[in-house]
Amino acid sequence: MFFLGLGTATPAPRYTKAECLEAFQNSDWFGRLDARAHLVARTVLQRDNGIEARRLALDSLADVFRIDPDTLARRFLHNAPALATQAAERALAGAGLAAHDIDAVVVSTCTGYLCPGLSGYVAERVDLRADVQAFDLVGQGCAAALPNLQLGHALLQSGACEKVLSVCVEVSSAAMYLDNDPGVLISACLFGDGAGAAVLSREPGRAGRRIEWKDSMSLMAPARRDALKFEQRAGMLRNILTREVPALAADHAQRVLATVLQRAGLHSADISAWIMHAGGRDVLIALQRRLELQPSDLRYSAAMLREYGNLSSAFVYFVLQAALQDEAPGGWWWLSSFGAGFSCHGALLEVQST
Repeated sequence: MFFLGLGTATPAPRYTKAECLEAFQNSDWFGRLDARAHLVARTVLQRDNGIEARRLALDSLADVFRIDPDTLARRFLHNAPALATQAAERALAGAGLAAHDIDAVVVSTCTGYLCPGLSGYVAERVDLRADVQAFDLVGQGCAAALPNLQLGHALLQSGACEKVLSVCVEVSSAAMYLDNDPGVLISACLFGDGAGAAVLSREPGRAGRRIEWKDSMSLMAPARRDALKFEQRAGMLRNILTREVPALAADHAQRVLATVLQRAGLHSADISAWIMHAGGRDVLIALQRRLELQPSDLRYSAAMLREYGNLSSAFVYFVLQAALQDEAPGGWWWLSSFGAGFSCHGALLEVQST
């Protein structure tokens, strides 16, 4: 499988940590939460948490504190199809392909629910063929990009498709929830809105760098699902985020990496670019230590986290795009995501030198 084109999209409004803290302190929610909650929010939004700004699908930060099921559902319906479409169209443009060239579309999200699913909205807006195979993947959280790409790989290998459009989109501002739980508050300070897309093909493209998917692996630990998940409360999604997540992510990421590298007869030193999901600053630190990397190895993940926050499933598309735009050295690249489940996925890519 080859990557022919990438596309990303975010809402236009950019909000800094300082602006978010000021809006929270001026909101009605500030008075509803206790002193400990105030301390948690101030600590996260005033210290260096690896995030400087986020893009949110909101006309003003006052809107983020309108937290009720109907408002959040409308926010997702209005923004998820638009962001997914924008990323998809940019991926198609990057691949030099038209919409009718696509045989299948795979769309992942966890921040909202639509029936019919998002794939139909993307197919309609991008003007994909009526006979396109459409798949909606839900409930995989931040890890979803790799399962999405794995399904694309399977479709291509089966011979059922020649070109697959992969899309991940998250409207985290449509999954807003606040209470006095520290994990809930930290989560509210981490996530941003955005979409990523890739055009996948059985054959390499004629232009641009050649990016080939060589091997992949997944690990799932359902017994640890309570460490990181959404739960339904009062008709809304409430994020469960625990302190064990950085260690879980690092441990699973190392196990997946070691297995795939062993199959390929490679070592960590052979990896020239690391395309890693970044759950947050603490997760990146844990990954760096567990994988025995240098801070510079995770520079693309850190840069995307600082500017956009945690974009959940869409994040690794941004990191991959950043590495390509920076003309990172060719050779073996490692692509990895992890999240709710608890699950972790990794893929070995071979990338042509510039």
